[in-house]
Amino acid sequence: MHLLKLNCPDAVGLLARITGFIAASGGNLLDVSQYTDPVSRWFFTRLAFTGGMVEDDFARFEQDTRALADSMNAEWTLRRSDRPVRTVILVSKQDHCLVDLLWRWRSHELNIDLPLVLSNHDAVRPLVEREGIRFEKIDFSTDKSAAFEQLASRLRAEGAELVILARFMQILPEALCREFAGKIINIHHSFLPAFVGANPYRRAFERGVKLIGATCHYATENLDQGPIIEQEVSRVEHYHEPDDLIRLGRDCERLALARGVRFHVEDRVLAHGSRAIVFRD
Repeated sequence: MHLLKLNCPDAVGLLARITGFIAASGGNLLDVSQYTDPVSRWFFTRLAFTGGMVEDDFARFEQDTRALADSMNAEWTLRRSDRPVRTVILVSKQDHCLVDLLWRWRSHELNIDLPLVLSNHDAVRPLVEREGIRFEKIDFSTDKSAAFEQLASRLRAEGAELVILARFMQILPEALCREFAGKIINIHHSFLPAFVGANPYRRAFERGVKLIGATCHYATENLDQGPIIEQEVSRVEHYHEPDDLIRLGRDCERLALARGVRFHVEDRVLAHGSRAIVFRD
């Protein structure tokens, strides 16, 4: 199966043109998702299909697709759905998101190729190496600029198509965010911006919050302001103590991140400006 993802300025008959093009190429449509934003007048679509020229002559089909997309002034991607997305995970000391991702990877729930985990600490090394995945530590304690250049070099060397910040407690520089734009997924608690800094769960407890949550988004040069892919919430009861809030928050982080990663690797996310359109399954 192949996946075509496309977004462009809205116009009459766009979906008919795309589906007609696939049909004329001998393709059989299996799933079609489409949305037009009435405010920005922007068109989004994701199509899954098999057969036809895409199977017989992929290069020719890709060339014809490019010509169609160019005529629509569209951004687009085309790939086989069964090809794993080459992924590198970045993590610090907290391991709950990492452990969850490793389980989902091992059970084939996430279609990713995971050759490497990078960290600024050694805490999670045993968890990673017991899965047969390479683990490398990068020292951020002295020269952070050099550390980030080393990190970027490792991502390039691995051919990373996706970078997951599984509670990686370092602020990425603008250059790295630009180089891997739309390829870095982050997770954080949803107390922002009300409770920033250290120990937000204690301060949220003291304020008597009633909902706790997590936000999964693309990382950009604007800290924690990239397009949101997925969010998860849990209700806080009056008898919950700070440790309960942390437990609930970790559950939200694990689930929101796992869903966000899956939506991304299945080409269900189309980022446009500060927003992300997600065709959920």
